Amino acid sequence: MLNALEVVTTVLVGLMVGVELCVAFVVNRILGALPADYDQLGRAHGGRMLGALMPFWYIGSLVLAAVWAVAGWHHDGTGLVVTAAGLLILSVVMSLLLLVPINNQGKTWTPENRPEDWKEQMNRWDRWHYVRVAVIVAAFTLLVTALV
Repeated sequence: MLNALEVVTTVLVGLMVGVELCVAFVVNRILGALPADYDQLGRAHGGRMLGALMPFWYIGSLVLAAVWAVAGWHHDGTGLVVTAAGLLILSVVMSLLLLVPINNQGKTWTPENRPEDWKEQMNRWDRWHYVRVAVIVAAFTLLVTALV
């Protein structure tokens, strides 16, 4: 049973990392190459769509990592899992304090009501997102290392 938990947790976190890497290095660059109205509309739609899904994914990944740490407490690699869970906690805190407030504003914007500094706000979101991606990549790396 522990093996299944380890694999499911690692796969779930790995998929989350893949989605977030794609947002950071593919989707946002595609949107950024479009005319401003379409860039902003795409980001707003992405903010609504992923903003509804990602909280469950982040919290679910954290819960699974915590359960893995508790269930495998006396096994090799538990320290790595605990550290990974700590990084996942950090990613959730970063999301709540730094990224979600920007996303909550941006997902309501249209070309008619967006603020003058909307691009600067999106650039700030992108910078924090890069940091968050680095944090979850580190967590994923620790989980994979613990798994093997």
